[in-house]
Amino acid sequence: MSKSTLPTPAEIAGRAGEILAAIIADEEFGAFEAATLEYSSDWQCFTGFPVIERWNLDLDKAPLFTEGLRALALKAAVLDLTGDERLAEIPVAVPVDEMTHAMIAQPQLFARITARTGVSVIHQTDQEHTDYTDGDFTRRAYRLAWGEPPARYWLVKEEVDRRVQILTARYASIGMDRAGREHDIDFAAA
Repeated sequence: MSKSTLPTPAEIAGRAGEILAAIIADEEFGAFEAATLEYSSDWQCFTGFPVIERWNLDLDKAPLFTEGLRALALKAAVLDLTGDERLAEIPVAVPVDEMTHAMIAQPQLFARITARTGVSVIHQTDQEHTDYTDGDFTRRAYRLAWGEPPARYWLVKEEVDRRVQILTARYASIGMDRAGREHDIDFAAA
């Protein structure tokens, strides 16, 4: 099916709930979850997870895993009901989006799970929207599916931007420029 408009938040919420339940019920879900959470030693983003107040990998990774799954289920529901990959890239909060990257870094496991469940998961960096805001389509669909999204992880774009400015200044104070994307450390001299 291909339609050029978004279904209602209620339609997306219902389908997202089914998709999430199918993924969690899959025989390899436990292995997928373990592999995703083990990936934590490779989480190097300076402006994704660190925008979470008092970020703690050990305490935050499991709740973020849940939120990443929910975000992917919402996006998969849009794709399933519209057939449109661009529409399926609905706004997602930055920290939640970062967790989806850790999930899709488990391609073999995730591909087998989605094949068995008949779900197409969408995530394409050049199409993604991290401009999540209060009251937007994503938030309305999420609320209908699972209740209020946890504010700790579902940060609106304006707050993320504010926090990135703070992080960028802190990183610069220790020689990490461009929000951790470059530095001038001479390791031979250290």
